[in-house]
Amino acid sequence: MVRKTKENAELTRQGIIHAAREVFLVRGVSCTTMEHIAIQAGVTRGAIYWHFNNKTELFQAMREQVFLPLIDRMDDTLLVEDSKNPIDRIENFLCKTIQTLNESTETRKMYEIMLIKCEYVGEFSSVLRQILLTSSDIEEKMQLAYKRAKEQGQLHSSHNPAQLAIDTQLFFIGLLLMWVRDSDGNHFRNRAIELIKAHMNLRHL
Repeated sequence: MVRKTKENAELTRQGIIHAAREVFLVRGVSCTTMEHIAIQAGVTRGAIYWHFNNKTELFQAMREQVFLPLIDRMDDTLLVEDSKNPIDRIENFLCKTIQTLNESTETRKMYEIMLIKCEYVGEFSSVLRQILLTSSDIEEKMQLAYKRAKEQGQLHSSHNPAQLAIDTQLFFIGLLLMWVRDSDGNHFRNRAIELIKAHMNLRHL
């Protein structure tokens, strides 16, 4: 009985997250209330507050569903100490992220919400800090991969791994922003992999 209750509670929680994603996508985060989400989820506001203290906490839970697998994949791809092709691993990580966006509706919606449907002010300033921490973590791991590439003689001696990591991070953030805005796929979505490969080719000797 207890197990069934926990399972039902988790199903309700996931349903609320799914409903929030759909409402955020249509209304934008700042214009969405808990009442909007409750109606979409078919639950009471009390049910939402049983799982989440506020809209920020709900947003963070929704974000974690997408970003925790991303971080795990990044670790598996970039943090291989004996890798003979660190630059290729960075490229593979970036390309795989785009492939996930192409294949996963949930991931695509979450990126769209984060990049163009949310204002990071007021209570959501804490969300922005978390996003910046995640971005910094990705940058550090890219820097480590570039450092290994330089140690293996795959980069020009004048190249600075830290600067290359920042450059790649900024390039990819910009690409993601234009990718989510390119809803008809005529400008960036169909060329994203090609653009990543062109960017990474500039790193090779």
